[in-house]
Amino acid sequence: MTLNLPNLLTISRVPLMFIVVGLMYARFQWSATTAFWLFIAAALTDWLDGKIARERGIVSSFGRFMDSVIDKVLVIGMMIALVNGDYFAGHNLGAMLLLLCILCREFAISGLRMAAAMKGQVVEADAGGKVKTFVQLNAIGWLMGARMLAQDFPELFSGQDRDWVTGVRLLGMGLFALSAVLTITSGITYFRRHWHVLGT
Repeated sequence: MTLNLPNLLTISRVPLMFIVVGLMYARFQWSATTAFWLFIAAALTDWLDGKIARERGIVSSFGRFMDSVIDKVLVIGMMIALVNGDYFAGHNLGAMLLLLCILCREFAISGLRMAAAMKGQVVEADAGGKVKTFVQLNAIGWLMGARMLAQDFPELFSGQDRDWVTGVRLLGMGLFALSAVLTITSGITYFRRHWHVLGT
């Protein structure tokens, strides 16, 4: 393993996730805003690490593997915090059921990848998986943005202007539901394409 810049950016998403989740539960002034922008920074490293690795010709097996794993850690950790932190305007049960569907898919695909690795094969992330991750990160961002607007900018969004906050939240919830659908459908695609690795 070489701790080059792309790999360091990949690994940095884990401590950033812990900091962001801590800020999501904090109630001091600007905690929600700080959490939102740190999450945006963490999400951007997902694009930046791959870009730098490709440009410098330092793409590695470690980087490809850890990028996929840490994406899952970041997304699932953030989604758990969102559900537990009541970011869904009282629709926590529905959000939890969708999250459980996402968790089941991610564990199933991780098992598929382990089975492939035992046979010396690699299950690479496909376009569907990348779109799924993009939508997941957007859903988290919009939901955190709604909390940021409501908590740290109440003077700007009061009365009828609160419809803006509601609109941002509804967009986040819609993207969350869409991400669950994409997660399941991309998981089905993975299994159809790589089912043979589970054979004896």
